[in-house]
Amino acid sequence: MFWHLIAAIVAGVAGAGIGLLLRSLTRKRVPKWIIPVCAGLGMLSYTIHYEYTWFETKQARLPEGTVVVSSEEGEMLWRPWTMMYPMPLSYTVLDQANAQIQDTNQGRIARFVLYRFDKQHLTSTVVSGRYQLICAEKAMFRLNEAGQAKAETLTELDADSPLFQRICGADSR
Repeated sequence: MFWHLIAAIVAGVAGAGIGLLLRSLTRKRVPKWIIPVCAGLGMLSYTIHYEYTWFETKQARLPEGTVVVSSEEGEMLWRPWTMMYPMPLSYTVLDQANAQIQDTNQGRIARFVLYRFDKQHLTSTVVSGRYQLICAEKAMFRLNEAGQAKAETLTELDADSPLFQRICGADSR
């Protein structure tokens, strides 16, 4: 977060420099208020750029064996540009490298960890959870600390969902 603050300040100084350059090129015919306006536009431009490249930047840093299985975009009233171009807000990652997949008489059963990354203003939060997926029933349960499935956390997956395809698909091994 500290580096984003520094980058926003640098973008503001660069914008103010552009405003000063405009004033000097026009022999001070452009009003003085152009300098803070250009500084604000520079800071706003950096912030918008960061918000829209957050997902790609975080995704590039994921370790091998992890796969993004879902992502969410959203709109915010106080960011009017998101009404036209929704920005990425969160995504879920499957730790496929450490998934425990077993083929049993009842079908494939898998235990794995999902990580959910949520974008807050200039920071990210990460929440992880262990899950069990019964492929024949397309049923996913969250596991407690003892490794037992919690019935109240039952989630039914669609056969075409990326998570189901990664775990239960024919090429999942």
